[in-house]
Amino acid sequence: MDLASLQVNSPKNKIRALLLEEGFDAVGFTVPGAVNRAGPRLTDWLDQGHHGNMDWMETRAHHRTHPQNLWPETRSIVVVGSNYGPARPQEDPLAKLGVTDRGNISVYAQGKDYHDVMKKRLKKAARVLHRGFETDLKVFVDTAPVMEKPLAMAAGLGWQGKHTSLVSRDFGSWLFLGAIFLAMDIEPDAPSTDTCGTCHSCLDICPTGAFPAPNIIDARRCISYLTIEYKGHIPLEFRTPMGNRIYGCDDCLAVCPWNKFASATSETAFHPRAELIAPLLGDLAGLDDASFRKVFSGSPIKRIGRDRFVRNVMIAIGNAGDAQLLATVCKALIDTSPLVRAMAVWAVHQLADDEARSALRAAHVPTETDPNVLAEWH
Repeated sequence: MDLASLQVNSPKNKIRALLLEEGFDAVGFTVPGAVNRAGPRLTDWLDQGHHGNMDWMETRAHHRTHPQNLWPETRSIVVVGSNYGPARPQEDPLAKLGVTDRGNISVYAQGKDYHDVMKKRLKKAARVLHRGFETDLKVFVDTAPVMEKPLAMAAGLGWQGKHTSLVSRDFGSWLFLGAIFLAMDIEPDAPSTDTCGTCHSCLDICPTGAFPAPNIIDARRCISYLTIEYKGHIPLEFRTPMGNRIYGCDDCLAVCPWNKFASATSETAFHPRAELIAPLLGDLAGLDDASFRKVFSGSPIKRIGRDRFVRNVMIAIGNAGDAQLLATVCKALIDTSPLVRAMAVWAVHQLADDEARSALRAAHVPTETDPNVLAEWH
């Protein structure tokens, strides 16, 4: 494909047509200075410690505060969105919270890794743009220090709701974002305006109270952060509220009224794999490292590793309240990972009666060497 084949005239229209033809669902344009106010908000958020142990947010904060700090040649920015909206009612993330013997995986992680899908398309489009306009450019999909959501709002794709995620008039809460930084001038689109109004459904539904105020999220209390980014032993106060959420949490996204305008994604790469829509917790608990890698090959879940994932599964099993899962938990009491063993002990406390707990404690405490696991026993 080349730009000359596109039946539009201006550079802006050619870029938009190209990206839509490549399969993106939303395309907007902005300039680096349009997100100047996002920098001070980020600095304040970091100063409050709301990023938890995501040190990479802080170490590259300077690059995040302004696009030209990341790439000085940036003169225009193209923001793209890909719809990953779930089908209803089969894939409604809220409906699955009551199915306690099965795990609830965030909608975005049930299909192929969007980083790979979107970056491949962006790079393909970038080659065409580089040849057609003879300009330098950079492409980004989430992994670089780019403030995608403020850029998307400035480019007219949507606005940051009170839950801090992007909300679109056309796609609700279900847009993956990417960006192309261009070393050429393109007329920007009009920015979106915040249309949340007085609604605060996303704040009210959060099971852990992760929003100290509208438009501010404390990651340390967020189930998505705890199950994906957090590498340690999940604090006691968050375990019961986690329910059966074993990777991410969609509550604040799913409850948004703007989702009534959303549609199910037509992108087959984002369609959920059948085995990930509502997997049995008992099956997931038995995954070793090799089987974990096999099951989650090509999935964003793979990046957190087997130990953190099974840690989350143990908490979900403890919350299931099904004594029949106790045998599965007992096998995890001798797991090689202290993360898994500790949460298996917690699950024992939830599922076993006093006699069984005492017997298991007597059998495992004498040989346990990890202080965190011992603290769970005691």
